[in-house]
Formats: sequence, C-alpha cells, structure tokens
Amino acid sequence: MNGRTAYAITFVLALAMGGSSIACRQTTVLAGTAEIPTTTVKEVDLQLKVFTKGALQTQQSRGISAPPIAGGTLQIIQLAAAGTQVHTGDVVLEFDPSQQEYNLGQNRSDLEQAEQEIVKAKADAAVKTAEDQTAHLKAKYAVRKAELEVSKNEILGQIDAQKNILALEEAKRALVQLEQDIRSHSASNEAALAISEEKRHKARLAMEQAERNIKNMRISSPIDGLMVIHGNRDSSGGMFFGGMTLPDYHVGDQANPGSSIAEVIDSSHLEISAQVGETDRTNLKTGQAVDITIDALPGETFSGKVKSVGGATAREFWDDNSKHKFDVNIQLDRADPRLRPGFEARLNILGDHLTRAVSLPAEAIFEHDGKKVVYCERGRGFEMQEVKVRALSEGRAVLDGIPIGTVVALVNPDKKRSGKPKESGSAAPSLSASSN
Repeated sequence: MNGRTAYAITFVLALAMGGSSIACRQTTVLAGTAEIPTTTVKEVDLQLKVFTKGALQTQQSRGISAPPIAGGTLQIIQLAAAGTQVHTGDVVLEFDPSQQEYNLGQNRSDLEQAEQEIVKAKADAAVKTAEDQTAHLKAKYAVRKAELEVSKNEILGQIDAQKNILALEEAKRALVQLEQDIRSHSASNEAALAISEEKRHKARLAMEQAERNIKNMRISSPIDGLMVIHGNRDSSGGMFFGGMTLPDYHVGDQANPGSSIAEVIDSSHLEISAQVGETDRTNLKTGQAVDITIDALPGETFSGKVKSVGGATAREFWDDNSKHKFDVNIQLDRADPRLRPGFEARLNILGDHLTRAVSLPAEAIFEHDGKKVVYCERGRGFEMQEVKVRALSEGRAVLDGIPIGTVVALVNPDKKRSGKPKESGSAAPSLSASSN
C-alpha cells in the first residue's frame, strides 16, 4: 500500500512539472522568495508609441565664402547678422575693394599706354616703309642707269667698259642688300607692333579681372533663408583642433580667399533627424503621425509625419534597447518662422494600434547570453524562458512565445537571491528611455 501511494505521488508531481513546462521552457532553476515582485502576462489593447529625440535640420543651404582673389587677405566691411532673414539677391557680405580699385586704375593706365605704343609703332612703321620704298626706287634706278652705261661699252675703251661693268654689279648688290633690309624692317615693324598689341591684351585682361574682383567683393544671397555665421578659422591661422571654440566672423575681420564665412539656410523646409533602436525600428512606417515638442519653444506642440526610416548606424554600447541605431527623418506638417536648424525636438511617433496583444511590463524583460528572457514562476522558484519582443511602448512589451496568465518576476531572482544589485529590464526598457 505504501509503495502504491509513493508511486501515485510521484506520478502527480511529474504531471505538474510537465504542465508548467508548457508555460516556461526551463533553462535555469532558481530558488524562490516571497520578496520577489511579480506580474502577470495579460492580453491588452495597446497603441504603439516610439519616443525619441532629434534635431531640426534644413533640406537646403548655400555657403557664403570669400572670393578666390590672389594677393593676400580680404577685410570684411559688411556682414549680415546671424539669424537675419535674407532674400535672394540681398547683399549679405562685402569686402574692402580698395586694393582691387587701385589695381584697376593701374591696369587701365597700362592699357592706355599700350594703345599709344601701338599708334606710335604703326606710325613709325609707315614712315620706315615710305623711306624704304624711296630707297628701293633709287636703287632700281641706279641699276637701270648702270645697265645703260654698260650698253655703251662697244664704243668705249676697255678700261671705261670695265668700269661700267663694275658699276652695274655694285648697283645690283646694293639693290639686293636694300631689298633684304626692307624685308628686315618690315619684320621688325610687325614684331614691335605685335609686342605692343600683346601688352594691350594683357592690360585689358588685367583690367577686366580687377573689375570682376571688385564685383565679387559684394556677395548676394543665392536663396531665401536665415544667415548662419561660421567660426573664424583664419583667426587661428587656419588651424583647428577638437574642443577649440572659434569666434564668429565680424565686420573688420581679415579672411583668406576662399574661406567659408557664412551659410544661408532655407528655413521654410525643415526636417527633424532622429535615431531609434532596432526594436523600435520594426514599428515605424512612412507616413505615421508624429507629435513634436521643441525645447526652445516650451508649451508649443507641432505635428509631422515619418518621411523615411534609414539603415542601421553604429551601435552604441550603452543602449540596452537595440544592437544598432536607425536614422529616422520627420517632415513637419507646416513651416514656422520661429523654428531654427539645430533646435532639439522631442518626438512621439504614433505607431499601429494593437488589439488583444500579449503584454507585460518591459521591466520584466531581461537579457541572457544576447537573448531576451523572462523568469516564470513555478512552484517555489522561477525558471528562465526565452521570448521574442515584438514591440515596446510606454513601458510595456508585446511578446510572442509565452501564454497569457503566466506569472513572471519583475527582478532577476538570481540577483535578488544572491544579494547583488537587482537587474532591471535593461535588455528591453521602455521606448521613452531607450530613445534618449
């Protein structure tokens, strides 16, 4: 009889253990304690919400730089104030044009001198050409005269005839030499004129360049927007190190050619750039509504929509909500002139509405060997069970893989029993905590 009773008790205990294993897959058996707080897995209706922070940024901006003018630094004599609303065509930056105006005057004088040299070179060439033509006629006449004298040699003595022949040869040599000199004079005149014309061309180019430089000293805004003044790197000799604070550019400052002075930002099309964790990423869709508050405008509420959800970025080791961060862009529903790029925004993204979702407080979710787990109550102890977290919203987790009514621990029983600091649901905190 005692043997049958012992067998029956053993059989009942086996059935009880088998039934509890349906609710919790045993991996570690922990000693129970009455001090461990618990909660029950429930079926609830839940509005998914993703809480995160972001910063306003513009879709369009244009840089304002010092013109690339050689000859040293440039002095700022006009600069629109930071935060000023400017329009296309407004002069927002101007440099001192004194040096370029001086260069323009010098180049104009060089141009006038070159033009005078051209006139003189042409006149000298004309005079020399006339002289050469006269000399050429005389030389040809001398040859013709000598030829006539040679034609009389039949009636002259041998000595006189020989003189005539020598005179003709000399006249011909003089004519050939003169023709060579005339060609040389012509080439010399052309070269002198070409040099003067090249001087005029260079002077004209230099003058046009100076005129362009003077025009480039006045810089207009390419778009409508807000002025943002950059830090003056020229004040530190062009060097910049991490942690350095640079003063903004001001009227009177010197700037190197090509230095970035300011930026015009289109404030009429602002977006909010933010990041969310991996678990939150699965709950986001393009077009979802977003409630927005701006730290710089307390008491104001704005609205927007999810514009895009990007790929993963680098993991942040202190982020318990996910292994990676994902970029999210929010489009504001309307423009507001008070908003500025760089303002910090707090976002409440409204996700899907879940009905009859299996849920429990997010603090009951723990991480073990890279997996999400809960500690299910069984008898006088707790058993660890792996679960799949579908979503997190406002401190509650939506799960797969655990029956409704299961009692789970709100703290790690093993840590509680061993007297170590309790382990909160660091593997899956609420979104409002994970997104900050």
